[in-house]
Amino acid sequence: MTKAEKVNFAIQKLQELYPKIPVPLDHKDPYTLLIAVLLSAQSTDVRVNKITPLLFEKADNPYDMVKLSIDEIREIIKPVGLSPMKSKGIYGLSKMLIEKYNGIVPREIKLLEEFPAVGHKTASVVVSQAFGIPAFPVDTHIHRLMYRWGFTNGKNVVQTEKDAKRLFPKELWNDLHLQIIWYGRDYSPARGWNLDRDIITKTIGRKTVLDNYFKTKKT
Repeated sequence: MTKAEKVNFAIQKLQELYPKIPVPLDHKDPYTLLIAVLLSAQSTDVRVNKITPLLFEKADNPYDMVKLSIDEIREIIKPVGLSPMKSKGIYGLSKMLIEKYNGIVPREIKLLEEFPAVGHKTASVVVSQAFGIPAFPVDTHIHRLMYRWGFTNGKNVVQTEKDAKRLFPKELWNDLHLQIIWYGRDYSPARGWNLDRDIITKTIGRKTVLDNYFKTKKT
């Protein structure tokens, strides 16, 4: 297969498997999505979805959030991990939203990256999922699969994002971002990987990845 044929094969299979694409993090608007994505750093979506209802019951907008102290926020979000940094980030970005944007989440990645505890991936997820603006946030699943499929050299997420944007049509970025995440969880995990279930990697995967898989299985 040529690179273009491999890309088309991956797109086709992902669309067949995930014609309807659920958003992993529960939210109701751009602000609650921003908070949920921030909380998901080095945690799981399942854990975050258990905690956000408790937090949003007390504060689901920046004006109510700044009425809480950083310690109060920290106590609620402890189970997701990194609570000292995340609680300061949530309070700080809420205060900044009120002071600079009248409580309204901006739609530009560069503006979002100015907020405390908000990096490029978090900003990209928000513009993609909250506003429908084309972006290609790269998480561990996407980084892993782009390497396994031979679509990136796998050196870092910055390069992986550039390669994804170069290979995939822009109008598909938002869907593919979520489809690849779900595929990685369901069929191509980092641990307990079964190549027979992973039809995309089995068909188009990088030779070194496949060779290493079979070597591991033999040992």
